[in-house]
Amino acid sequence: MASTSPCCQKSAEKKDFLLWGSLLACVVFYSLSLLPLSVTSSLSFINEMAESVFVLMNTIWWGVLLGILMLSLLTRVPREFVVAALGPRDTLRGIFRATIAGVLLDLCSHGILMVAAKLYERGASTAQVMAFLIASPWNSFTLLLILFALIGWQWTLIFLLASMLISFLSGCVFMWLENTQRIAPNPNEIDIPTDFDFWKEARKGISELALTPAYVIETLKKGLSESRMVVRWILFGVLLASVLRAGLDPELFATYFGPSLMGLALTILAATVIEVCSEGSTPIAADLLTRGQAPGNSFAFLMAGVATDYTEVMVLRDTTKSWRIALLLPLVTLPQVVVVAYLLNTGFS
Repeated sequence: MASTSPCCQKSAEKKDFLLWGSLLACVVFYSLSLLPLSVTSSLSFINEMAESVFVLMNTIWWGVLLGILMLSLLTRVPREFVVAALGPRDTLRGIFRATIAGVLLDLCSHGILMVAAKLYERGASTAQVMAFLIASPWNSFTLLLILFALIGWQWTLIFLLASMLISFLSGCVFMWLENTQRIAPNPNEIDIPTDFDFWKEARKGISELALTPAYVIETLKKGLSESRMVVRWILFGVLLASVLRAGLDPELFATYFGPSLMGLALTILAATVIEVCSEGSTPIAADLLTRGQAPGNSFAFLMAGVATDYTEVMVLRDTTKSWRIALLLPLVTLPQVVVVAYLLNTGFS
């Protein structure tokens, strides 16, 4: 009972040092980037950190805000609707629907984390959440159009289908792990009544909706409150990526990482240690294909960043309360990415 007390909740919120510490650091570095160059030029590392935080925050802010908005809307959607929209859990159809939903939702890798966490809380199975999360980050209408312009529709289509296949197969693996009790099932899962009519109930809910200013404000407040778990890791990820960017140059990928096993290994290593958002990864991946003549490396850079992203692993850990599930994300996904990337490089050469 004590854990649900409002006083205890406020006390717990005050102890979120990671959120407020990361936010403060991001504000400080962002502010430094606005100062004249001469102020920080004597401290090159600080200057590069400030510039990196400035670029990353300017790149991801819209995705984070859209993620909070989507999360706010999901707080108002009954759990039965979420489960019904994704299809029956523990079925191939449910995993396929989750994969399609991930492709269609136009959010960056940072915004999508909030939606995935909320889907888990709303009752989607672990397999569906994984398929949705793996399919989402760079598969959006906006980024697909950008990729189409950079590498052409043929390679864009190949990358899209390959990523959907990996997402679907990964979801199947997680469904098997759950069915064989190797991972714990989602405790939030619910069964939909047999007489539940999705469209009938949706029309009824919309007709009864009172879209007052108070309702909108309360909905947004809920979204902001429930997004804190994800936002703190996003901010921490920005700082971590900035530290790495201060010492590593991502543009070297296109010059030195060719279609060899060593080039593929270095590409995956680079995608693992440097957190690049979906908007930033797309032009780099295009350079790997067009200048490096390594389509497999290009695909691996897009997908390996998703599979090994530190922020995603930590958010999954906080959402599912399981290190095993969180660490299985790279363990299940990365081998598939390597195989597909190797085949793409081999077929191209």
